[in-house]
This record gives sequence, C-alpha cells and structure tokens, in this order.
Amino acid sequence: MDYASAIFFFLVGFAGMEVFSWAIHKYIMHGPLWSIHKTHHHKHKGFLERNDFFSLFFGLIAVLLIISGLESLDYKFWIGCGITLYGFLYFLLHDLFIHKRIRLLGRSENKYLEAIAKAHRDHHHSNHRDGAVCFGLLWVPGKYFRK
Repeated sequence: MDYASAIFFFLVGFAGMEVFSWAIHKYIMHGPLWSIHKTHHHKHKGFLERNDFFSLFFGLIAVLLIISGLESLDYKFWIGCGITLYGFLYFLLHDLFIHKRIRLLGRSENKYLEAIAKAHRDHHHSNHRDGAVCFGLLWVPGKYFRK
C-alpha cells in the first residue's frame, strides 16, 4: 500500500470514530444500553465503572483490525491505527483532562480544550437517559468557544 492510501485509511479510522462514537453515544449509550452508560453519569466509588466496557469494546475492534491487516499492512491495519489514536486522545481528553480519573493534567488556557470541557460539562448536566447534549468528543459546537 502506498503512503497516500495508508494516510487516507488512517484518517478514515480516526475521523470515523468521532462520527461513529457520536452516534453510538447518542443512540445506543443513551438508548438501549443506558443501564451500562449511566454509571458514567452518576457518582460512584472506585476507579472503574461499567461504562468502561465501551472503551474495551472499541479497543478490541482496533486490535482485531490491526492484527488482521498486519501481514500486508492493508487498509484494516491503518484504520485500526486511526481508531487507536482516537482512543488514546479520548483517554487523554476525557479521562485525564475532563474527569481527572488520574490527576495528571490540570486546567488549560487553550480555547479548544476549554470548549471540549464546557461541552462535556453540559452533557453531564443531565443524569438521565434523555435530555443530554453534546455527544461527541472532538467536534464542539461554536457556542462553547464564546465566554
């Protein structure tokens, strides 16, 4: 596979995860699988929550794609790598920066990072299945960039 194709499929995996995870979050996590996801919207004791199952699921898909495309470094490999990068950024932004599950990252003066945090706070204003907003991670509506 040439470099341009590899980069294309890498970006498909990465950008596709933002679209796919938005839809899964809105229609599945806040729908039929709310019983798992609600652990993320309610305070709980302990480090892990049932909602972490979704990260394991997406990670497993990425690993399977990487392994199945490893021999020929085909599109599956590069899509899996794009999904992996998205998962790593999700961990950094969502778990470390926003929720501070491990206290490594402090507050940021970066307007984009602050917009992500504001949008996520609005998402958590609802502790119920219905009524939540902002289901994505990286795409943030313009109103969150204003003070």
